[in-house]
Amino acid sequence: MEKITWTPDNIPVMEGKTVLITGANSGLGLESTRLLAGRGAEVIMACRDQSKGDAAMARIQQELPAANLELMSLDLADQASIKAFSEVLRKRYGKLDVLLNNAGLMAPPLSRTRDGFEVQFGTNHLGHFALTGLVLDLLDQADEPRVVTVSSVAHHFGKLDFSNLNAEKSYARWAFYGRSKLANLMFARELHKRLKESGSKIDSIAVHPGYSDTNLQSTSGTDIFNRFFAQPQHMGCYPSVFAATSPEARSGQYYGPSGWLEMAGYPAPARIRKRAKDPRLADKLWQVSEQLTGVGYLS
Repeated sequence: MEKITWTPDNIPVMEGKTVLITGANSGLGLESTRLLAGRGAEVIMACRDQSKGDAAMARIQQELPAANLELMSLDLADQASIKAFSEVLRKRYGKLDVLLNNAGLMAPPLSRTRDGFEVQFGTNHLGHFALTGLVLDLLDQADEPRVVTVSSVAHHFGKLDFSNLNAEKSYARWAFYGRSKLANLMFARELHKRLKESGSKIDSIAVHPGYSDTNLQSTSGTDIFNRFFAQPQHMGCYPSVFAATSPEARSGQYYGPSGWLEMAGYPAPARIRKRAKDPRLADKLWQVSEQLTGVGYLS
């Protein structure tokens, strides 16, 4: 495996760069916003809850008075919201340097998006699939554009059952979380393949945060393990920021923490389950995602 020696000190000056981060009001999205804004990037904080977004933006601006931030409303569990967001974004911005597909839900009780999708698959994967497709033209206007998609070590136990994507037959919250994270990883890799086949300069990189002390643990009931295993929240965003900024990050690759079981540490190449490398499965996921979202691109 390639050797990576990256720390936040290696983040380049980002002045003139525009970065869109989903779920930027808390957890890893907030930490990524703080680091990138601190290096001069204009960060678009795409958040579902505007009051929480306002509070998060105020905290960062208090720490970093020169931070260039914009808060925009985006609900990844609502395809109409995603389309409306992309239209407003296009009116305000002429280019997008980085799209960080960060937002996500972890193991909630069974519920559905506004469009009727199981909420984890519908938000974590289909929401970001649609968003990415709708902003590719803005990314194409940047010099070195990147799409960074956050997966998880949970992709190892994920399985794509196309006969039960919306949990009509059965639902197990952790199994469906793993499914959504497997879909995130497969999407990032397939996006890389299709982009490069089309001659695009846009890079697509997948990452995972390891096991980090964030609000997702408290909402999913796993925070009891944080004191024993979790790394600090700010370190969980390192793979994302590395992938978004470093010349060492390669399109089509997958990065996570370097430590034991990839739970903590600085960015390094991450292990990919064989299932996530299946080209026929990736192609089927892509086709199904286009059909469900109505967003077609790179055909």
